[in-house]
Amino acid sequence: MYSRNIKLPASRSFFLFGPRLTGKSTLLRRTFADKDVLFLDLLHPSVHQKYLAEPEAIIREIEAGNGKFKRVVLDEIQRVPALLDAVHHLMEAPLGRHLQFIMSGSSARKLKRAKANLLGGRAWSLELFPLTHEELGQNFVLDKALAFGTLPKVYAAQGEEKEEDLRAYVETYLDAEIKAEALTRNLGAFIRFLPMAAAESGHIVNASNIGREVGVTYKTVQEYFQILEDTLLGFWLEPFAKTARKRMAKQPKFYFFDTGVLRSLKKTLKVPLERSSPEFGDLFENFFINEVRRLNSYHRLDLALSFYRTEAGAEVDLIAQRPGKPWLAMEIKATQRPAASLCSGLLSFAEIMPGAELVLVCRVEQPQLFRFGKHTVRALPWLDCLKIISGGRFQKI
Repeated sequence: MYSRNIKLPASRSFFLFGPRLTGKSTLLRRTFADKDVLFLDLLHPSVHQKYLAEPEAIIREIEAGNGKFKRVVLDEIQRVPALLDAVHHLMEAPLGRHLQFIMSGSSARKLKRAKANLLGGRAWSLELFPLTHEELGQNFVLDKALAFGTLPKVYAAQGEEKEEDLRAYVETYLDAEIKAEALTRNLGAFIRFLPMAAAESGHIVNASNIGREVGVTYKTVQEYFQILEDTLLGFWLEPFAKTARKRMAKQPKFYFFDTGVLRSLKKTLKVPLERSSPEFGDLFENFFINEVRRLNSYHRLDLALSFYRTEAGAEVDLIAQRPGKPWLAMEIKATQRPAASLCSGLLSFAEIMPGAELVLVCRVEQPQLFRFGKHTVRALPWLDCLKIISGGRFQKI
């Protein structure tokens, strides 16, 4: 059992979203295990059918409890969106004003699509991710995290069980999220789309090429990526903009939420992950950006994340705008031997954003400095960089 970094409100009502198998139900059951909690598991067939047929039943049950309950947990709320109307009613009623409502789900899409009552700001919105390096602590192994990701069940599995769990994850995603919810009429095309999308992870997406390969229109490819984002399987990283009107690159990059799921979609789970391979470098970048995103959410860092790319091809993998601090530009390389030649994109960024802190994120054991006239680039161990992002300071070298 891993201790999670997410801070759940003690009394405020909230939504807890997150991809499948990130541990939402486990976390809620462990945190809210008191007898004064009404816990509704909407994945359970009989519970699902009961509230699907009569969502207002929850109002009568809480009224019958006569103050017995202090919290109400609705696990997988997207399965019965109408329950949110009942929750809203209870929040406004005298009996429900002392209650904390906790709603979890792996898909915000159905709530939006069903025009569900999202409670008009009466509940916070939180997100749970796969395990971070902080949560794994001494159990964290970088090569293992890159090859199989950090979904709790997968990371704890032994041997070939990891591969089978990841294959099952994709199959369950297609059955439970896509097919069951009728998110697309052409399931075959969507299945063909997934490995193509995985191959584009970390790159500027060429939707036209994907459409030609899959046999669908450009608009359909965009809709498919929207499904991935809405079901929390991935996210867009927007291009850097010095001003709101002017962006260096016009198209965003797409990243999958977990390297193990990414490799499963790419059908590369059986391929040994060599540190010298291009795939290792791509996965390292994917992993690091996901870690930054998770820390940003859990620690409420309020970072604005983007990537930098010019028309001439100069590029920086990750830019972080930090409240009250200089911009942080990070080029991410899996190398243990950083070189000056890897710093060209950082130097390009420094020309348009003087004062930015420039970092080559890599696997060195000790920090190094590269000096280029008025600019200095720090080559840092990736763990050191994450500590700085979380609020630490650069050490003098």
